[in-house]
Amino acid sequence: MHIVVVGLNYRTAPVEVRERFTFAEKDLSEALQQLKLTKSVLEGVIVATCNRTELYVVVDRLHMCGYFIRTFMEQWFNVPREEFTQHLYIYEDDQAMRHLFRVTCGLDSMVIGETQILGQVKQAFFKAQGEKATGTWFNKLFKQAVTLGKRAHSETSIGESAVSVSYAAVELGKRIFGMFTDKKVLILGAGKMSELTVKHLYANGASEVLVANRTFARAEELASKFRGTPCTMEQALARLGEVDIVISSTGAERYVLDAGIVRASMKRRQSRPLFLIDIAVPRDIDPSIGEISNVFLYDIDDLEGIVESNLEMRKVEAAKIERMIDLEMEEYYQWLRTLGVRPVIRALQEKGVSIHEETMDSLFNKLPELDEHQRKVIRRLTKSIVNQMTTDPINRIKEMAGTKQGDEALRMFTQIFALEDAVEMAAEKVNQSDATALGKSAVQLNENRQDPVPAYVPAGV
Repeated sequence: MHIVVVGLNYRTAPVEVRERFTFAEKDLSEALQQLKLTKSVLEGVIVATCNRTELYVVVDRLHMCGYFIRTFMEQWFNVPREEFTQHLYIYEDDQAMRHLFRVTCGLDSMVIGETQILGQVKQAFFKAQGEKATGTWFNKLFKQAVTLGKRAHSETSIGESAVSVSYAAVELGKRIFGMFTDKKVLILGAGKMSELTVKHLYANGASEVLVANRTFARAEELASKFRGTPCTMEQALARLGEVDIVISSTGAERYVLDAGIVRASMKRRQSRPLFLIDIAVPRDIDPSIGEISNVFLYDIDDLEGIVESNLEMRKVEAAKIERMIDLEMEEYYQWLRTLGVRPVIRALQEKGVSIHEETMDSLFNKLPELDEHQRKVIRRLTKSIVNQMTTDPINRIKEMAGTKQGDEALRMFTQIFALEDAVEMAAEKVNQSDATALGKSAVQLNENRQDPVPAYVPAGV
């Protein structure tokens, strides 16, 4: 089995390409089901943010899996592959695992060390898990990645400086206006990104903030946190002539601000500049608006590099996290190497239970005068003997399974305890949650590694 990630991000694709590959929240369940049905795919998670769209999959073979994933993207987004293939990256096995860990820790973000991506990966995993698109491998890997992300921010200083996309947007505004003391700001959209932006604006002295959202109750909720003024989207557009700065981050599928509205508002502004920051993907603001006189329009791709002053410190902390990732990857490989031992251990335990039960039945038949208390004592003591006899062998085979000679050790262990038939039955039990995985042979995650990797075992083991 192999772990693969196929994706595009702010480094490989401009915003006009990325916005064509966004997953609407309402369609994500269906997308996960379609991804899981894609040929060769056994598990899948979709991580989709304003800066990246990534498909994480467990596949039964590497050959052709890239083709199958590109076909899924081509059909789902209705975009010919010739128009996006050059923007894709594909990572396999070691690289794919490391990429997930780096993404979750914020090391692959536009603003290094930002924390929002951690929550986004966590939610993506929970969504896929809820849709039963994940199994044994990803249930372990993504939980491990999320835990590492939390540790990275609690055990290092990478998140101490306030740098994020929303912070970068505010910093860009300060370059144009200085402080926001006498400036009126309009926020379009009341999501998490907008809330973070409002926090930074107030920290930098904004005098008044208008919050607009298609759902007015959500606008009221956000505005109340910051002494802002809630309004509908229609009211916000009507008051465009009053504000100095517009920061837009909605989930709309079409432009919420078009050139005609902006031109009309500029006539009433008496040459006062209008600063627009579009941090949404797909974009909220018509790009042609940037051509209007005295209008300064920036999209999310323009934010890169705004917080360079904090990046050097974060790079030092990032090096510490890279070392943490090395340890996490080795831990995951160690866990993978022990997967194959589970049916063997189960078979030995079941054999011990069977022998114990047969012995107890025989003993109690020969000694019918024993009362219930005596029987319980005998049963408990003899069961303890069986457990003690099997504990050391089980611990030893767990240790040996994690070595390069693990396969041979498992074979010898199975023969010594005469578990051949029992192991097959135990394997069927641990694999019953995913019949498609039955009988698949052990394949190394990375063919360049010398460590043995066991056959795929689905969820529920």
